Amino acid sequence: MLSIRKISPLRTLRASVEEKKSSIDPLRGLVILLILLFIFGFVYFQLQRIAPAFFFTIALLLAFLLLNGLGRTVMWLVRRFFPVSWNYLWRQSLANLYRPNNQTLILLVSIGLGTALITTLYFTQGLLINRVARSGIEGQPNMVLFDIQNKDKDAVADIVRKFNLKVQQQMPVVTMRIAKINGRSRKALLNDQQRKIPRWTLYREYRVTYRDTINTELEKVSKGTWQGKVSSVNAPIYISVDEQHATRMGLSIGDKITFNVQGLMVPTIVGSLRQIKWGSFSPNFLLLFPKGVLEEAPQFHVMMMRVPNTSVSGRFQKALVEKYPGISVIDLGLVVKTIDDVLGQVAFVIQFMALFSILTGLVVLAGSVIISRFQRVQESVLLRTLGASRRQILWINVLEYFFLGSLASLSGIVLAVFSTYALAHFAFKVPFYIHYWSTFAIYFIITAVTIMIGMLNSRGILNKPPLEVLRNEHA
Repeated sequence: MLSIRKISPLRTLRASVEEKKSSIDPLRGLVILLILLFIFGFVYFQLQRIAPAFFFTIALLLAFLLLNGLGRTVMWLVRRFFPVSWNYLWRQSLANLYRPNNQTLILLVSIGLGTALITTLYFTQGLLINRVARSGIEGQPNMVLFDIQNKDKDAVADIVRKFNLKVQQQMPVVTMRIAKINGRSRKALLNDQQRKIPRWTLYREYRVTYRDTINTELEKVSKGTWQGKVSSVNAPIYISVDEQHATRMGLSIGDKITFNVQGLMVPTIVGSLRQIKWGSFSPNFLLLFPKGVLEEAPQFHVMMMRVPNTSVSGRFQKALVEKYPGISVIDLGLVVKTIDDVLGQVAFVIQFMALFSILTGLVVLAGSVIISRFQRVQESVLLRTLGASRRQILWINVLEYFFLGSLASLSGIVLAVFSTYALAHFAFKVPFYIHYWSTFAIYFIITAVTIMIGMLNSRGILNKPPLEVLRNEHA
């Protein structure tokens, strides 16, 4: 609307008057800036974080510029390499992509952005649902037994088997604190004003376990080498540290850490770093010791199992507590059910937002097509006056909107693939994948809807004489 301010009255009265090339309009630039600020403010209001809001705004602006550049490139390529030997219907529909008053830019940008948002939302829903499915909530343990002493672990396992239950995981746990790091005591590190190690990492009590293997389903060694056993009493003890925790503490392979294990100083060396899947229900440990070190240290055991229903859970807990009242029992069934309910609500919200985005995209598409109705009427009337049949005009319009819908949907899908990959890699930290058949379905649906709305815009033009159409349009 701002460009109307610079149109002279003579231009509206005489078609022969050449329109002056518009210079840079400061007011138009101000409006664009306000739109970008509104998008940034809205995203910031939702996330309460500046960096994601800024990157989202930049990504949206970049997508708009890419689609705009793609539209201009398509018009230049069609004009430059026009297929003069093709059938008349194909040539006429292709020519409509670059002729004056064409719809290439407006439809490519609006449909492309709408397709990108809808497809990104759909792909993101797939990523989240797949992450939940991969976590295997239905097969996860739903009962945890704590504070099982060494002398009681076999008897507790017998009670579990009496109720036809299976111990899915059992692990020893030893508590300890950090005494020294690379020869510097914990007190010296805490008093160091220039230290980069967080205070809580030095104050906290660590609960660690020991074993001779790496659980490849939940963790993997990212740096160094895991040594699962200590060969002799005087051999160095190589431990494995969570990669993220090592980064927080500034630890690297070869650093020396001395632990206070119930008053006994145990020197260790960081031998490997692990990437841990903390989203799993299985217990994970920041520090992992090899076998042959902590077996005689004061410790307790943790058992995890799955109980089929609340009736079995009640009877099992009663029998266990009667014999071992010091064992703590945590029923995770309610927690798992709550998580299932929350994930179901999240899936519903994502599906609702996808439907809302689709409806919004259809409104934008219809508005973009209706804007060009007057130009479509003039072109159709001119072709009918020159002797073109209704069938030829119909196919010209169908092919034109097929080209526009195909280009817009394909470009939007490509943008969605890149944006979903960025979300999977940087935001959700999950493997990236897409459903190819769903992608093809999105392409065909968007293209078909574009053709359908374009043809609805031409209704009443093909079945009436040219003079009647012109009178109705100017009435």
